[in-house]
Amino acid sequence: MNKELLTVDEIADYLRVKKRTIYDWVKKGKIPAIKTVGQWRFKKDRIDSWLESQN
Repeated sequence: MNKELLTVDEIADYLRVKKRTIYDWVKKGKIPAIKTVGQWRFKKDRIDSWLESQN
C-alpha cells in the first residue's frame, strides 16, 4: 500500500474492519476522508495520524 490515496476496500483491509464500518465512520465524521468523483478516498498519512490520536 504505497499509494497515497487508499480506497474504501484498501482502508478496511489496512484497519482490519469491515467496509460497512468505514462507511459508518465516514458518515459520523470519525475518520478523515476525501470524497472525489463520488467515491471516498483516504490519505494514508492522515489515517496513521488519526490512529495515533485515538490512543
